[in-house]
Amino acid sequence: MEENAKENETVKQVRAQLPDDDLIYDLAEVFKVFGDSTRTKILGCLRIRDLNVGELADILGMSVSAVSHQLRILRGAKLVKGAKQGKEVKYSLDDEHVTQILDCGLAHIDERD
Repeated sequence: MEENAKENETVKQVRAQLPDDDLIYDLAEVFKVFGDSTRTKILGCLRIRDLNVGELADILGMSVSAVSHQLRILRGAKLVKGAKQGKEVKYSLDDEHVTQILDCGLAHIDERD
């Protein structure tokens, strides 16, 4: 009986520290966006420097419309932002957290090699 009570206390403690279901859902959605290699490549490019759609298309060997589509998804997930510069929009990572997510993922993969 004592072990069962201890186990129930452990379960209660963990449940109390978990984020609510809406936050977990939102987190899973962010990671889904990272699950696409094209979007991850775009994030990798923007990790290096701010770029416009044409530059991204040239770097990735993709059409401007395909890159624009992926940027819409990334903007919707608040992973990138655009700033108008003259006639063009320069894209950048939304904030330092996006860089940290990329850095942590790369560090984790490097550990496995």
